[in-house]
Amino acid sequence: MNKNDVLARLKAGKVIALIRAESSDSLLDCARALSEGGLDSLELTMTTPGALDMCVRVAQELPQVLLGLGTVLDADTARKGIAAGAKFIVTPAVRPEVIKACREAGVAILCGALTPTEVYTAWELGADVVKIFPAEFFGPAYIKSIKAPFPKIEIMPTGGVTPETVGEFLKNGAFATAAGSALVSAAALKARDWTAITARAREFVAAASKASKP
Repeated sequence: MNKNDVLARLKAGKVIALIRAESSDSLLDCARALSEGGLDSLELTMTTPGALDMCVRVAQELPQVLLGLGTVLDADTARKGIAAGAKFIVTPAVRPEVIKACREAGVAILCGALTPTEVYTAWELGADVVKIFPAEFFGPAYIKSIKAPFPKIEIMPTGGVTPETVGEFLKNGAFATAAGSALVSAAALKARDWTAITARAREFVAAASKASKP
């Protein structure tokens, strides 16, 4: 799967499940539960212990999942994530060396930014998608405002994405969205309540699908 295929799949899926955990023990089961709920685009974050090893396992055991590695802050981690099976890399801030490493590897890079200057800088450096983070403070209207001067820049909000807001983010021009604790709650993850996580994933899928209908 080449970079264009990855980006097309992320856009079609509309929602990326962002998994943050205190331990990697339950991440494989969580990924499976999300996939069963219809969310096959997953981002494992480097803030989770053992994230790189878990990338390898998810890539091997859940081939249907489009796997990304998030909270990547340096080029070396990006390269390790790609070697571990990540099909896209996500940063929380503008990290030029990470963008460069991903471009050299031919791997999609979703670069974090917030202000118009950061958004344009990330795009100019070669980011495939600019992740607006944290998006909860300005909401869907901010996406529309950013897209006005930068219509060609693909924008993905992260933070504040829920079944109630995902449609508005998409209608205001978001390329796709990423949902973390609103999708995979710490309580559900700790309790290993995979049924609840699958059900929540279906809520997001339904809401995103409804938003895309005329």
